[in-house]
Amino acid sequence: MIYTVTFNPSLDYIVSVDHFKPGEVNRTVAELIFPGGKGINVSMVLKNLGIDSVALGFMAGFTGDEIVRLLEEKKINSDFISVSSGMSRINVKLRSDEESEINGMGPEIGSDDIKKLYSQLDTLKEGDVLVLAGSIPTVMPESMYMDIMKYLAGRGINIIVDATKDLLLNVLEYHPFLIKPNNHELGEIFGVKLTTKEEVVPYAKKMQEKGARNVLVSMAGEGALLVTEDGQVFESMPPKGKVKNSVGAGDSMVAGFLAGYMESRDYEKAFYMGLCTGSASAFSDNLATKAEVEALLKQLGK
Repeated sequence: MIYTVTFNPSLDYIVSVDHFKPGEVNRTVAELIFPGGKGINVSMVLKNLGIDSVALGFMAGFTGDEIVRLLEEKKINSDFISVSSGMSRINVKLRSDEESEINGMGPEIGSDDIKKLYSQLDTLKEGDVLVLAGSIPTVMPESMYMDIMKYLAGRGINIIVDATKDLLLNVLEYHPFLIKPNNHELGEIFGVKLTTKEEVVPYAKKMQEKGARNVLVSMAGEGALLVTEDGQVFESMPPKGKVKNSVGAGDSMVAGFLAGYMESRDYEKAFYMGLCTGSASAFSDNLATKAEVEALLKQLGK
């Protein structure tokens, strides 16, 4: 089974306003509400691709109830821990002449809540997949990802980490199955600017030297590349299409890679599945569907 963890889920309230004017009353011309958070995005895209997962994390208040309801509506399994203080956040994304975001804080997660999460993780079995994605709320220990990986070490669980900077570096010694930085995040770790695939490859291999098994690097309009644990390197430009919304594209790439790997155990197929799933989400107002992904795979001849 695949499990995703989202420590600080949200309701993403996306509003479109023609020519937004600060300090004045503005009226929306379109509105969308989605359950949000990187791990939740992975679960939603996996479901779109026909693969079940269980979404884990923390929920609170009426907003938490609504997130769970929306996931149930999409037939996505979840087992969120209910937090007594505060409420799950609402993230407002304003689309106008310029795009702006206001992100909420989220609930107060205590030590007892974290203990409940560890009890859930104890039920994972050898061969299961755990996706740790996104930032860690300020109310939780900064070492949370590392602590979880240390706790699960030696159990044969394949762990995917999609995080940045120290959150990512600190888990490498526990050999995550896959990490997915973008080229800017990878360059920031090593204090260099990486713009081409040729420049990225040696630094992806440095992440392997530090412990990562497979390194998938997204590069927006330049596509992506994958350095595998058995020494293979795959790279490709993205399929052609018009970018409408980059939010969730990275999470979609993780979901697509995972879907491709679970089906075939073939890194090349997983790579192209990830590339086309990320692109399909970027080319859509919503997250990638199976039909959209298959169309892009066909475009690339895969």
